[in-house]
Amino acid sequence: MDEKQAYYTTNANAPPPPNMSGRLVRRRNLWPVALVVLVFFYGFWGYVVGQPAIPHARFIPQQAPVVEQDAKLVPLEAHIMSKCPDARDCLRDLVLPTMMKTYQKVNFTLSYIGTPTENDGIDCKHGPSECMGNIIELCAAHLYPDPKINLGFTMCLTREYQAIPERSLVEDCALEHAIDIKELNDCATQDDGALGLGMLRDSVRRSKDAGVTKSCTVRLDNEIYCIRDGGEWKDCPHGSGVNDLVIAIEKLHRSA
Repeated sequence: MDEKQAYYTTNANAPPPPNMSGRLVRRRNLWPVALVVLVFFYGFWGYVVGQPAIPHARFIPQQAPVVEQDAKLVPLEAHIMSKCPDARDCLRDLVLPTMMKTYQKVNFTLSYIGTPTENDGIDCKHGPSECMGNIIELCAAHLYPDPKINLGFTMCLTREYQAIPERSLVEDCALEHAIDIKELNDCATQDDGALGLGMLRDSVRRSKDAGVTKSCTVRLDNEIYCIRDGGEWKDCPHGSGVNDLVIAIEKLHRSA
């Protein structure tokens, strides 16, 4: 991601907002984070679901799910940053269409990339708004484990990654994917934000333990399969196409 500074840093030449940095820190330094979270979600409380859904593409499996009791699900994981354009391209062009074809054969995980700091904090490359976006998406996955819902919601946000975590964007995507705004708010603000920050910290450590540093990195069966970096596919020995990944998943699934 280092070579993408000019393209990938939002408002790089603008001075940072007062009293804000890219760092989220638990406990004694948590109150600024909680304030950001509470202000951001303030308008959600009175939101009433009753507006027509916005016509975007949805994650809909090609067939009705069939429970496979004895089949081993193949681990498929994407490591991203919520405000990264490579994450948008990766989810849109590879992960989402692959999931539509292999929904019943994979155990999908969406993990986040950041830098652990002292006091159990996290630095997000694109600033505090990215940390907030990561937490919102993690809360969606926590509340709605079905990838049809949480991955669809994340893709909806990622299409307009520069606007994350603006309230109107989150509301529209939540409405489109039948996610309860109050539940999302409760998750992000629970224990003064400690729950959401804890999920982000665990997710970042998972990416670090896997040796992942670039958004977007796709791992299949716990091995790096392909990387989207700088607007290009890299380190994809088996191919970067959807069919390539589908074939690899089906091969692993048959051999399980």
